[in-house]
Amino acid sequence: MNPDFNKNEDVMKMTWGEVKKRKEKIEEGGGKKSIEKQKEKNKLTARERIEYLRDKDMPFIEMGSFAGYGMYEEYGGCPAGGTVAGIGYVSGKQCIIVANDQTVKAGAWFPITGKKNLRMQEMAMENKLPVIYLVDSAGVFLPLQDEIFPDKEHFGRIFRNNAKMSAMGISQIAAVMGPCVAGGAYLPIMSDETLMVEGNGSIYLAGPYLVKAAIGENIDNETLGGAVTHTEISGIADYKFSTEQECLQQVKKIMSKLGKNAPGIFNRITSIPPQKDPAELYGVFPEGNKKPYDMLDVIERIVDASSTPGNSSFDQFKMEYGKTILCGYARIDGWAVGIVANQRLNIKNKKGELQIGGVIYNDSADKAARFIMNCNQKKIPLVFLQDVTGFMVGSRSEHNGIIKDGAKMVNAVANSVVPKITVIIGNSYGAGNYAMCGKAYDPRFIYAWPSAKIAVMGGEQAAKTLLQIQVASLKARDKKITEADEKELLSEIMDRYAKQTTPYYAAARLWVDEIIDPADTRKIISESLTAANNNSDIEEFKTGVLQV
Repeated sequence: MNPDFNKNEDVMKMTWGEVKKRKEKIEEGGGKKSIEKQKEKNKLTARERIEYLRDKDMPFIEMGSFAGYGMYEEYGGCPAGGTVAGIGYVSGKQCIIVANDQTVKAGAWFPITGKKNLRMQEMAMENKLPVIYLVDSAGVFLPLQDEIFPDKEHFGRIFRNNAKMSAMGISQIAAVMGPCVAGGAYLPIMSDETLMVEGNGSIYLAGPYLVKAAIGENIDNETLGGAVTHTEISGIADYKFSTEQECLQQVKKIMSKLGKNAPGIFNRITSIPPQKDPAELYGVFPEGNKKPYDMLDVIERIVDASSTPGNSSFDQFKMEYGKTILCGYARIDGWAVGIVANQRLNIKNKKGELQIGGVIYNDSADKAARFIMNCNQKKIPLVFLQDVTGFMVGSRSEHNGIIKDGAKMVNAVANSVVPKITVIIGNSYGAGNYAMCGKAYDPRFIYAWPSAKIAVMGGEQAAKTLLQIQVASLKARDKKITEADEKELLSEIMDRYAKQTTPYYAAARLWVDEIIDPADTRKIISESLTAANNNSDIEEFKTGVLQV
């Protein structure tokens, strides 16, 4: 056991405790007063609706809980991006659930709200999962309308996706429990079935005030677009209910009758618990990621044990070659996977040259590219465990063609057709983020441990580079810079850069889907693979032009 195990464990548990503390605050939504107003209208909160709807004996993985974290402070913030969402089970069917949080600015859509909802629809399309929308929104947040309304990845894309998903045969159910206004009115109507709650649910392109201003007509909310109007007159909605609970019960009934997708193609056998306790992951990862550690210690606590007692199921590919990346086949909760993981030990190659852990060298990139292509050939999903500081630099690496070998790996990752699941457990710097399947390379799901750091380069290197640029700029304007001035500038840059590399900063902008408990990594990967197995329509694997 690592002599620093107990210290590492204490630090990681404290770090995860801080994540939970911040998440508890996020779960308050718009605050107690806003929640009380919901209750006065006999309305459940977004989280209560999901809790009532989902199967309690099955996992629910919340996605994007930190969306918008620390953003929009001038408007009072936007907890969870004003939308609660995740993957769970309803009537035994795995599905996506998206619920507007009416306690946050009346459920208004901020730019991050649109991005989060589009991400959830992307998950549904990639994995062919049915979607349940729990609608309660006042529409676009007008002060930021230019950042949410007109562009390709803005608000309107959601309705385009409604149409595309319908054409793909993906079931969509909309339960309207509050306002559904303007362009947002298209979402429930473009879903397969629309349910409404009397007295609270309403659907219209323009509310009573706008109708009065536009055409001079005086009309109340219910007559204009309430549940009775749309189930008895317009025919837009399919069901009406007196209470939210009755409405949600009907959603459960609809879900219980959905047919199953064609059997998935990914291999799964009976699960065997890991050789080593997953709870020990807290102690395996070094405090502050300051020391080398063996990535095998992480893998052995995530993958199934082997059928041969005393071993893990991890079978290494090219074990003695390209040692700063570990590649191998394994099982996670019975699912066959290919694992690509950065090795953080400092090791010597066969030439006796020291290779620094976490850096991708020529041979490592070459090995990983070949392994990724093998997994695509065999239709084995890929799991990337990121703790990477980037590709090796310097004349020796350049002369050996590090860009060529890196390009091979990036090409293989970019063209992969099997599901890719990425977990950032430590550093995720520069082109290493790309090669190890960062967000830009379309992982089906991407998660971060509380210890994750995402940036173009390490904080110290970046700060010193920025300092040199700023000092040179000041000197060019004939400004005198003392050693004390430089130290102050460096401190300011370091503080700013440190804030931008945290998992909170990444999760706020949806660079990762969720910050997860390290001990839950195995369970979350398994649920992600279950979701991926719903879509067995895998394209033919092809790669582009490679420099060999």
